[in-house]
Amino acid sequence: MTVPALPMKRPKEAVDGLLLLNKPSGMTSNRALQIVKRLLNARKAGHTGSLDPAATGMLPLCFGEATKVCAYLLDADKTYRVTAKLGSMTDTGDADGKQTATAAVPELASDEWRALLEGFLGRSEQIPPMYSALKKDGKRLYELARKGETVEREPRPIEIHGIELLEQAGTRVVFRVACSKGTYVRTLVEDIARRAGTIAHTVRLHRETVAHFPEQDMLDLSGLENLAEQGSAALKDRLLAPDVALQGFPPVTLESGADLHFSGGQAVPVGTDGPVGLARVYGAGGRFLGVGELLDDGQLAPRRVFHMQEKTP
Repeated sequence: MTVPALPMKRPKEAVDGLLLLNKPSGMTSNRALQIVKRLLNARKAGHTGSLDPAATGMLPLCFGEATKVCAYLLDADKTYRVTAKLGSMTDTGDADGKQTATAAVPELASDEWRALLEGFLGRSEQIPPMYSALKKDGKRLYELARKGETVEREPRPIEIHGIELLEQAGTRVVFRVACSKGTYVRTLVEDIARRAGTIAHTVRLHRETVAHFPEQDMLDLSGLENLAEQGSAALKDRLLAPDVALQGFPPVTLESGADLHFSGGQAVPVGTDGPVGLARVYGAGGRFLGVGELLDDGQLAPRRVFHMQEKTP
């Protein structure tokens, strides 16, 4: 008997770049990543700044060498459009949880809501919710919360850069907030309601921006699937170069020879005229080499070296 040959798996490809996914509701961030990774047939992938399954919006996906920028994007500021329901609290702080309490909703005018929201501007401390991925004694807080346990959580510093009332009617409040890393919007909604004299939970959360990436650069999952049907080249053309995520760092271009030393992990002299700190480093022809740190002694020390695939014409 002849045994039919098993179909050969397509070998994974070295794909380098970023993609800004508009994550759909009802899907974990990791599930969304795996779908796009499969569409690109990429060897290596990661995401930065997880969104709750119910949340939608910008999820930067990093492939290949671009996974090295994930750590920098984790520290980036973010903007959200938030819809809250007043007068009702849930155990998770969002619409996926069980209602735990109800309360009367005070009648506040739009001007009063704007003044209340503006009171949250600036730096403050926030206690993370139990339904979060933070760890306590090696266990995720949400794992403990699902067992009905509540543990002490240390307050964490956050900063609200901007907050704007968009709509308010009855028990519904919609606002836009620009905030620092580590800000839990579900907790912010509860804190806002408490200051207004009631309770609330988040019914819709949409992340509009991460760092400097504009909302219009996001791609829907269905659009990516349509591109993939046209061929891998059409999908890869929508990838952003890794250094696009590092536009907040000043650029440094190295001369021939120095670029090889930098890529080999050696510090190179660049002078002491400029500022110190992290920088985007380029070599001959504008080739992106990685992230370096400008030191006060005039040396440029490699902090993250990138080995990008040469693009074929």
